[in-house]
Parts: sequence; C-alpha cells; structure tokens
Amino acid sequence: MAAPLEFYFDFSSPYGYIAAQRIDAVAAKHGRSVDWRPMLLGAVFKAEGTQPLTQYPMKGKYSTHDFKRSAREHGIAFNMPATFPLPTQGACRGTYWLKQTAPDQAVPFAKAVYKAYFIDGRDISSPDVLADIAADLGIDRKAFLAGIESPEIKAKLREVTEDAIQHRGVFGSPYTFVDGEPFWGADRLDQIDRWLSRGGW
Repeated sequence: MAAPLEFYFDFSSPYGYIAAQRIDAVAAKHGRSVDWRPMLLGAVFKAEGTQPLTQYPMKGKYSTHDFKRSAREHGIAFNMPATFPLPTQGACRGTYWLKQTAPDQAVPFAKAVYKAYFIDGRDISSPDVLADIAADLGIDRKAFLAGIESPEIKAKLREVTEDAIQHRGVFGSPYTFVDGEPFWGADRLDQIDRWLSRGGW
C-alpha cells in the first residue's frame, strides 16, 4: 500500500486551515491517506529567527488579503480571527491524544478546531473551548482534558515538533511530504495532485 501523505500544520495557520479543507480529497483521488501531524510554529519561528507573516508590515498586509482570496478561490469559508495568532499546544495535544485513543475522531476534531478558529472566531487556546469541541463529537470532556495534560501526550508533541524542525526541515505550515518529497504551502496542493498523477518529475 502506498505511504500516506505526511501533513504538518499549526492550528493558528490560515494556510494550514485552507490546506486542511482540501488535502484528504487530493490524497483520496490517488488512493492515498493522510497522516495529520500538528506541530508548533512558534518553535519554528524561534529556530529560524522569524515571526508570523502578519507581524511584518508590508508582508502582513498582503498576507491577510491573500488568506481571504485563497479561501474564496476554493469556496472555503474564512474569517480572520480578531486575536491572531493563538497558542495551539492544547489543540495539538488533543489531536495526538485522539490519534491514540479514538483514531477515527482525530481528523474530525482537527477540522472542527480549525472551523472554530477561522470561521467562528473562538479561542482555541482555551482547554475548555477545546473540550467543548471534543464533546460535540461525542468525546468525553473529562477524559479529553486529562489527556491533553498527560506527560506522554506533551512529550509526543515536543517530539513531533523537534523532529519536524531538526530532521525534516519543516519551516512553515502547511508542509506536506509525498514519499519524502517536500511541499510547502496550501498553494502546493495542486502541484501535489499533479505529482501524484505523473509519479513525480
């Protein structure tokens, strides 16, 4: 069986959000699955000595415009959150906890968190908000809140983030590997589609 696409993303990434709405369909078109791997862009910025796009004067103005335009191109609902960016440790941990305890719920949870932030403007840095999102999917609130505070899950997020930066060269969100070939950005999904169709080039 062909390897899954490795999809690295941060929940506070607008381009990650846009890619998250499309990547499963692109993969399925070619008989592939997707391994969703949330990580922390804050650690990337620290390692690279950079900052979120919106914090650069000219680049920030353009990027905010492009977030909205890119979403419109694909018919994806998008509202720029009033508070941006937000810490995403809890959302990442929640995804990894679900990957271990209820794998079928991990991706629906991730997509629901993205919707909560980039459509509804909810505070996804709040454990209570995340627990509410999980509960809407039928996940036990208390178990979820305990899970995202477990040392094992905290260590898992650190491990994935450190490996992504130090060994995989991941420097942004979204960042997708197709059989080891790296693609950065939501705008690379169409190229990924062609890459899979042709078997690379």
